[in-house]
Amino acid sequence: MTMTTTNEMIGQTSAKRRFAGGDLIGLGVILALAVIGYFLFPNNLALLTRIIAIALLVLSLDLVTGYCGVATLGHAALFGAGAYAAGIASAHYGINDPIGMLAFGIAAGAIAGLICGAVILRAHGLPQLVLSIALIHLFHEFANKASSWTGGSDGLSGIAPSALIGLYEFDLWGRTAYVFGVVLLVIVFAILRLIVRSPFGMLCRAIKEDPIRIRSMGASPKAALMKMYVISGAVAGVGGALNAISTQVVGLDSLSFTMSAESLVMLVLGGTGSLFGALTGTIVFMFFEDVVSAANPFHWLTMVGALLIAVVLFAPKGLYGTAAAFLSRRREAS
Repeated sequence: MTMTTTNEMIGQTSAKRRFAGGDLIGLGVILALAVIGYFLFPNNLALLTRIIAIALLVLSLDLVTGYCGVATLGHAALFGAGAYAAGIASAHYGINDPIGMLAFGIAAGAIAGLICGAVILRAHGLPQLVLSIALIHLFHEFANKASSWTGGSDGLSGIAPSALIGLYEFDLWGRTAYVFGVVLLVIVFAILRLIVRSPFGMLCRAIKEDPIRIRSMGASPKAALMKMYVISGAVAGVGGALNAISTQVVGLDSLSFTMSAESLVMLVLGGTGSLFGALTGTIVFMFFEDVVSAANPFHWLTMVGALLIAVVLFAPKGLYGTAAAFLSRRREAS
């Protein structure tokens, strides 16, 4: 073995250790923020659980938009599919175990991802946006018409999750739901970090940069993107199921175009192509929206719009992306 090869192996090992250390630090930050939130907002755990559910949706969107470059404004279809599947399992079939409801949500989200991917990936660019908008409206209308199953415009009620692992009841304060959500977020985030760093994740990034070259090398961009869409659907399904379990009701708003658009805004706000950016954008947007709407219920949208304009103009890589780039330059300069 030559000295050059040895040095390369040492460099790769060192890089892997740095990445692993960064992941552990990131997971530690997530857990620390979760603990702080639990004690800082004990009377508003429902909002924190809602933020976790939406964060899972934004993470799933980042997989297809940030890492694969697929333009979509209909990603709430995957979230809503998971929410309705978990709700229907409880309300109509008596499957009240939270883990069982979660499994139904994951399966429904993955199937919705397969359907949406099969349609959206047939086009590129602006036509993808049109197809995604059409799909979210179709999902919304289907849920509205299937009122015997979904409750239609009145929403799906009668969802009654049983005690988690037979010990922890879903109380009115939302403590169990919040802890359940934090555990799900940590597990999903850790898995996604492994996926985006795997050869499959690198392939998806390469497809985003130059799909023609990837095709000329013998790989199938569409097959890889379909796999990522299914994974994305499963992650969104986790968020939808968590939302159904924690609120015990599912409404048509979970399949709305508004939710799809807001999730894209949160992703851009934090920074695309970064799981930490997706989390950052979700937390900042939803907290800012909650505080501003409570302070000024008539003009809060104006302030939200001003925030977004400021971020796009002065932090084009998003809040997390810009901060990470700045710190990287500082390290290189030193």
